[in-house]
Amino acid sequence: MITTSEDRIFLRGLECHCIIGFIDWERRVQQKVVLDLEFPTDCARAAASDAVADTVDYKQIAKRVLAYVGESQFQLIETLAHRLALLLLAEFGLEWIRISLNKPGAIRHSRDIGVTIERRRAALAAGA
Repeated sequence: MITTSEDRIFLRGLECHCIIGFIDWERRVQQKVVLDLEFPTDCARAAASDAVADTVDYKQIAKRVLAYVGESQFQLIETLAHRLALLLLAEFGLEWIRISLNKPGAIRHSRDIGVTIERRRAALAAGA
């Protein structure tokens, strides 16, 4: 679904568990990651029809994120965020997506560590 609207949908605090990290123990146990997603939609069109077909189905996106992240086994949060962004762009026809991925408790004396990335459909064409 490609849109030129400035409207956005956000999904915050989606908790997933996966194998993530490069230290030996991190490769043996699932750890929690928390994701925030933001992507464009045309809220006016959806509001006029009151039909999910006229917007981005965020429940389906959440289910896909949970499935993909739960099956993943990356060493870096940067890799997980990037690959997830490309997957969602391709599967849901989004124009762009912004993902913040946090790994709580990864650094002592810190609440969490994380990355925020933004990817556009052009990244798919470029083979990113």
